[in-house]
Amino acid sequence: VQLQASGGGLVQAGDSLKLSCAASGRTFDFSDYGMGWFRQAPGKEREFVAAVTWSGGSTYYADSVKGRFTISRDNAKNTAYLQMRSLLPEDTAVYYCAAQKGLATKGVDDYDYWGQGTQVTVSS
Repeated sequence: VQLQASGGGLVQAGDSLKLSCAASGRTFDFSDYGMGWFRQAPGKEREFVAAVTWSGGSTYYADSVKGRFTISRDNAKNTAYLQMRSLLPEDTAVYYCAAQKGLATKGVDDYDYWGQGTQVTVSS
């Protein structure tokens, strides 16, 4: 199973950015998995950002991004997305996507597969 995160970059505070996470694998059924986004800033632990259930019917967000970020998925494309708006310097981190069989929880240890991460840098 491979999760390929992309879309990161250097932006200014207030800008928007959309991350993508493309999933692949011979025996991997994307629609069986909840998808999550996490981030890790230098010197800090990896933290939950957002999650979406297998159907896309339910979404969950960290309080720090609620109202600014939107998680979604397209099961036909085996891809999950994280639309980020009104970015703040404190959003600067490496963003990781992850897949969890059957559920979409907030715990780092709950996820089965991880992407390699994409850097998001927000300048003030």
